[in-house]
This record gives sequence, C-alpha cells and structure tokens, in this order.
Amino acid sequence: MINITRLSLILLGLAFVCCGSESEQDVLPEEIVEAPLEVGYSLSIAKFTPEKLKAAKDAGIRHIEVAGMSYFVDANRKIKLTDEQIVAKLTEAKRFADEVGINIWSVHMPYGQYIDLSLIEETAREEVVAVHEKMEAHLEILEPEVILFHPSWYLELNERDSRKSQLVKSATQLDEAVRAIGATMVLENMLGPELLASGGRERPLMRTVEEVQEIFQRLPSTIQLAVDMNHIKNPENLIRAMGSRLKSVHVADGTGAAENHYFPCSGEGKNDWNAILAALYEVKYDGPFLYESDVPSEKALVDCYHGLHKQYLANR
Repeated sequence: MINITRLSLILLGLAFVCCGSESEQDVLPEEIVEAPLEVGYSLSIAKFTPEKLKAAKDAGIRHIEVAGMSYFVDANRKIKLTDEQIVAKLTEAKRFADEVGINIWSVHMPYGQYIDLSLIEETAREEVVAVHEKMEAHLEILEPEVILFHPSWYLELNERDSRKSQLVKSATQLDEAVRAIGATMVLENMLGPELLASGGRERPLMRTVEEVQEIFQRLPSTIQLAVDMNHIKNPENLIRAMGSRLKSVHVADGTGAAENHYFPCSGEGKNDWNAILAALYEVKYDGPFLYESDVPSEKALVDCYHGLHKQYLANR
C-alpha cells in the first residue's frame, strides 16, 4: 500500500505539471510576444569613444548603428584614407563597443548625389558599387548584422523607370558582398510626400508604399527593408505592407513632409506610436527600436521607448 504522504506528493506534482504555476497561468501569450524591444541609436563613427559608449550602455542602449561614413568616403565617392587607416579606425570602434558590451547592429553606408545606386550612366554606377564593395570588405571588422543603403538621390524628370532598373542591378550585386561578410542588406524608404521636389527634380526612389513594394518584387529575397518613420506619413502602413521583409527601423517623429527627425517624445511630430508599435508586433519585428532622431540624451531615448511601450499596452 502506498504511503498517504507519498501519494499526496505525487498528486501535487501531477497537478503542477498539468496546470502550471499560478504565475505561468497569469502570463498571456500576447504579453510574451509584445515584450519590449531592445533600444538602439545611430552614432557617427567619429564619436566612438569608450566614454560615449559606456554612457550609452549604462543608460540602457544595447545596439548601435554606425553612421558618419563620410569619415571614409567623400561626396565625390573617393575614399579618403588608406586601407591601413580604415582598418585601424574600424578595429578601434569594434574594440570600444565590445569592451562595454554594445552590439553593432548596422552600418549606414555613404550616400549623396554622386554616391547613388541608381545612376543611369553605367560607368558612374559601377564606380559607386565598387566604392561600396571596397568599404564592405573592411566593414567585416565591425561584425554588423545589417548594412543599410539609400536607394537613390533626387532624380531628374522622367527617368524614374530607368533609375529603378539601375537600383535593382546595383543592389543585386552589392547583396552578394554584404552576405559574404555575414550581414543582411537593407534599403531604406525615402521622403516623398509628393513626386516633384524643388529645383525641377523628382523625389528619391522608394517614396511610397506602392513604389517600395514594386521595387522589392524585383529584388532578391535576401534584400530587406529598413523603415524610416520620419520619411513617410503613417509608417505603420509600410510596415504592414512589407511584413517579414522588415529587418530594421529608423525611429523618429515627423510629418512625412520634411526631414524633421524629431525626438518621438517631444510632441512635435504626427506619428501614431500606438499604431506603429502594433504594426511592428503584427509583423513579428524582432530588431532593435533604433533611433535616428534628435537625441536629448541616451537615457531619454530609452525612457521614451519604454513610455511608448507602456502606453501601447494600456491602449490595446
């Protein structure tokens, strides 16, 4: 005959296995899915110092996008430093990040009128690609997860279709170089409240949800999207439209009509952060909430995100 005490313990154990603890039952699946994202921000490589990165880590920043690639490449797509100097700077930046435990999430590649993946003149386009490929080979030192590119600069009138084809050609070629260093290539949506800009020019490529979708249908599936929340009105629509091809974000507030890049908790922009966070969770975005905005302080960035997340949960 089984001892009564022993029998009680067996029954209690079975009840625990079948039903789980009370704390486990209280956690709803959606609360697990909608846990806070980690926070990151964009920082020029010229500002990488042990003190700066330690202060960011202490404030709660976990990821960095390395910006300021004009440190290496000028506006005429000429590399300004020797290979040895580039390697030394990148090695130093990686060491500083590793010492404080901050992840280098992404690198924002150089861009401009003459550093444009969509240039129509083929020799010029090939030069742009070659400069990027040379830099990408060095960027392996940073071990980034993402390499981010702008799709174009402003366009002349009536050349949009040709520019799209050139972009696809350049991006397909660069994707191979990006994957060779173990990273993911992303293209960023650009500002474009209307097609025509000042000076008789057209806005850059990827200015609308529809144009982003059209271009991505022509790109390798390995190329993904970074949504800049300042560059488009109602960025949640672009997030939902692109779904699983969303890889990274640039967080800022704005109006979708100008390069505002407001701090999201400043109250200056028009973004609906509840809608944006809902869209991010719907598409199962798991990258950092990465700011490219005005920065009151690193702590303000972290506190702002957690405030927005708390507000989102309260208003679901």
